Amino acid sequence: MTHPKISGAILAGGLSTRMGGNDKGLLQFDGLPLYQHIATKLQPQVHELLINANRNLGIYQQSGYPIIPDIITDFSGPLAGMLAVLKKALNEWVVFVPCDVPDYPEDLVAKLWHYKQNAWAAYAHDCERAHPTLALMHRNLIPRLESYLALGDRKLMFFMQMIKAKAVYFPTPNAFINLNTPEDHRNWEYQYRELLQESA
Repeated sequence: MTHPKISGAILAGGLSTRMGGNDKGLLQFDGLPLYQHIATKLQPQVHELLINANRNLGIYQQSGYPIIPDIITDFSGPLAGMLAVLKKALNEWVVFVPCDVPDYPEDLVAKLWHYKQNAWAAYAHDCERAHPTLALMHRNLIPRLESYLALGDRKLMFFMQMIKAKAVYFPTPNAFINLNTPEDHRNWEYQYRELLQESA
């Protein structure tokens, strides 16, 4: 790795309302929960791996990774999870990946680091839309994030704009597909198996 030590965090702390309340990170695929597929790809890119979760903590703990619940306990969105992780991470820089974007790029961390320039945060953009939950952030943003959340603000993209985070472009829209609903999950599973058959 050509960058300093970076912690990685999987964001699995949401309510998953569009998934019928089922914990998205624990959706089974190919014999493993979805968060494990995320972890397998993220672990080689980082020096420490954490999981932000607010439910089913015992199940997530079986992974052996440190589990970090939100400090703000009202399921107030990804920023609450980011704040909790930034406070616990061993390293100054932390990269975040949501538990429902399994096809994110394998060079995510290296590219965010390389193109962040002098910014204290950077996020993925697929050249069509921003994906601020896939982000690299520095721990010195903790006070600003605490203040932002204390005011009741929750919008992640607005916070990224406020701190002048850098958009980093990945010209691969399919890599950022979210599995928000049971139908999304079924479609992704079908496409995944089709690709496996084609490559066999």
